[in-house]
This record gives sequence, C-alpha cells and structure tokens, in this order.
Amino acid sequence: MVPSLPLVLVHGIRLNRAAWTEVVEHLPAGRPAVAVDLPGHGARRGERFSFEAAADVLGEAVDSVGGRALVVGHSLGGYAAMAFAAREPRRVAALVVAGATAVPTRSGTAPFLVAHRALSGWADGGERVSARVLRAALPRRTADAVARAGIASEVIPDAVAALRAQRPLDRLAAYPGPVRFVNGRFDHLRADERRFLGAATRGSVVVDPRGGHYLPMTRPRSFVRELEAFAATGIRG
Repeated sequence: MVPSLPLVLVHGIRLNRAAWTEVVEHLPAGRPAVAVDLPGHGARRGERFSFEAAADVLGEAVDSVGGRALVVGHSLGGYAAMAFAAREPRRVAALVVAGATAVPTRSGTAPFLVAHRALSGWADGGERVSARVLRAALPRRTADAVARAGIASEVIPDAVAALRAQRPLDRLAAYPGPVRFVNGRFDHLRADERRFLGAATRGSVVVDPRGGHYLPMTRPRSFVRELEAFAATGIRG
C-alpha cells in the first residue's frame, strides 16, 4: 500500500463498525484504520440517517487519521462513501466500493421496507431474529460483535428514503480520483456494475468468484488482498 495511507471503513445498513472486525485484523501491521458508525447505527443509534449527516461523520474520521484517506464502503456505506467523495474529493485519496453498484429504485429498495414492517412487530424491534440471521450469514465472531453493538432495524425508513433521493452515478462522476469496485459474484447489488464503472473517472472492478453481498465480512483475507493490490497499483500518494 501507499506508505502510511490510512483507511476509513464504512459499514452497511443496520450494521455497525464491528462489521469490520476481521478485515482490520488482516490488515498489514502498522496500517492506520478507523471504522465508523454511520448516523442511526451502533453508537449513533437514535440519530437520523442522511447522506449529508453520513458525510459529516466520514469527514470527522478522515480528520482523525490525518486529513486524507482511502475510504472503503460496503453496501449503504459504499453509497455514503461515494457521496462523501463527491463532496470532499481532496480528502479522499481513493475509494473502494463493495456491494453498492445498483442504482437504488423504489422496487429495488421496497424489500427493506417490508422487512422493517415485519421486524417492527417484535417487542425488541426484531433484534434477536436479526442476530440469528446475521449468525447464519457472517462468521460467528463478526456476527456476535455486530449484535453486541446493536442491529439498527429502526434506521431502515430513513436509509431507504435517502437512497431513493440520491443519484449515486452523479456522485461517482463528480469524484476525480481512483475507484475500485470489489463485488462478490453472487451479490444482488452488482446489477448496475457496468454503469457504475462507466461513471467513474478512474474506475476498475474486481469480482470475487466465491463471494456474495457480505464479501468483506465473509472473505476478509481475500478482501484485504484486493485493498492492498489496489493501493499498491492504483493510488499515487
């Protein structure tokens, strides 16, 4: 990687910074990295989610590691990372976007609202059933860490409204730096991968043949290898 270039890691919808637990463990020794909680998630539960508020959080994180970073976003975090890069391009040395190459549409985001209505019927907001689902999808240690920090199903309506209102291809086109899309072959959110690649000024894509939507969490060693390869060949300073 570029010497001393820090990472800012941005999680997906309902999760929290603990989702990056095993990715951080596989980073090279001495690589600075900070994982954030998006508004409405983790330690920020109760805050309203918007992409402007998310960009403020990312700005604070970038400042905490020296003012410039490689920003890595998964799912909702990928859309947040693109929005931040469009707003603050000088502070983003490069972007890695995983599981966020589908243009959010009403039909595409509707299942999240259906899930929210179902989860809201539980006394705990569906937190226990969500934890069971995560344990089936993610490595147990990561799933347990995320569950301990809280699974924020209540943020879904705000997140869906924000996704529907934004124009991610325009945000992406506004950022002049290098972008690497890292997707799992079986990820449903790579439907518009080629459109996102075409919108990026300096874009490239890698598809993990064994990965799904939760690629960074389920295959952390492989994901970190892609981060290292990208930073070694695609970023200059």
